[in-house]
Amino acid sequence: MGVAVAAASPGLATPSYNSGAGAYRRLRLYSNRLGEKADLVYWIDGVYVPEALQEISSLLRDWRTNEARPYDRRVIDVLSAAHRKMDCAEPYEVVSGYRSPQTNAMLRSRNRGVARNSYHVKAMAVDVKLETRSVRQMASAAEGLRAGGVGRYSRTGFVHMDCGPVRSWGR
Repeated sequence: MGVAVAAASPGLATPSYNSGAGAYRRLRLYSNRLGEKADLVYWIDGVYVPEALQEISSLLRDWRTNEARPYDRRVIDVLSAAHRKMDCAEPYEVVSGYRSPQTNAMLRSRNRGVARNSYHVKAMAVDVKLETRSVRQMASAAEGLRAGGVGRYSRTGFVHMDCGPVRSWGR
């Protein structure tokens, strides 16, 4: 597990879905497309760890263009809180993280379900899977946080989580 404990930026106010999270927050991710994984403590005693956030943003980069953007901390917190709520040790498999505008436009030309102003382009959304949890279980955990958008993609087995307005879609 990589835990950097250098100078950290001040923490944000703790949203209600993170109350009781303890002295640290952790996120476990892997990307089959990139062949990379991370098991990181990214928040310690109310302070975000910049190196851990940078590593998360790197793993969530656009695999088509290799572009990365700093990820919004709120969606990282949503992923971590949903994972904790499911009491799951397995890392999330990243289906889609950051998308460059070019990648989003290409996907949009192939699939009318891709949003023009996708939160993926803003580094505020992640699509994830878990082997040991169903789409229903993952979406229910995320929806229970009331912290952003949650999309169910049962046919392809993933859940979209973002830190935009609270809303949900899909089955």
